[in-house]
Amino acid sequence: MNKKLAIFLKGLIAENPVLVLVLGTCPTLAQTGSVIAALSMGIAATIVLVCSNAAISLLRKVIPDTVRIPCYIVVIASFVTVVQLLMQAYLPDLYAMMGVYLALIVVNCIILGRAEMFASKNNVVDSALDGLGMGVGFLIALLAMATVREVLGAGSFAGMEIPFLVNYKIPILVQAPGGFLVFGVLIAVINKIGPKAGESKRKNFSCEGCPSASVCGKSSCSEKGDESGVTNNVVSEEI
Repeated sequence: MNKKLAIFLKGLIAENPVLVLVLGTCPTLAQTGSVIAALSMGIAATIVLVCSNAAISLLRKVIPDTVRIPCYIVVIASFVTVVQLLMQAYLPDLYAMMGVYLALIVVNCIILGRAEMFASKNNVVDSALDGLGMGVGFLIALLAMATVREVLGAGSFAGMEIPFLVNYKIPILVQAPGGFLVFGVLIAVINKIGPKAGESKRKNFSCEGCPSASVCGKSSCSEKGDESGVTNNVVSEEI
């Protein structure tokens, strides 16, 4: 697969910031009571992610390592302020709907984490693609949660009532307990159908430093063998 495409796609499912890395849970739970709020938060966070990643990548050789985190926050806060002012001027209803959570994008773990883990080590194009992928992944997770919560909890979608559901809604789903419930279910689903990140780590686990390496005939712990036989050998060796 093309490297740049892989950078973008990893944020959608394999390393989804919300459902796999479990970052940014505060806005996720707070802004998924309605599809419109979730869409607004996702788009705003994606814009900030792309712009801040690109800017930090450009400045990565200039920013001193000792003060990199405060510098990253200043860069992120600048873009958040721009988004805030634009929304306040042209989309006042959405600005009011998002409330304090729009300003809290500054300290969103997803944005700061990508700045530290990726943008500070890669070129501008790759960093922008990483930000776009993670932002779209964040948006997808928010929309998935918001759709379930609003449709089943309020009997509507994006504020439009669904006639056959309006009388059978489950109000708790649009409240805080319902947010945690839907969040947990979606994480479980992704964990079931998504790639198992731990498998490759177990396969590559080296025997270096293992106290039983001298009596074990395997070159790595991924090789199958008679575990009981190895245990017996270890015990007899110790005796």
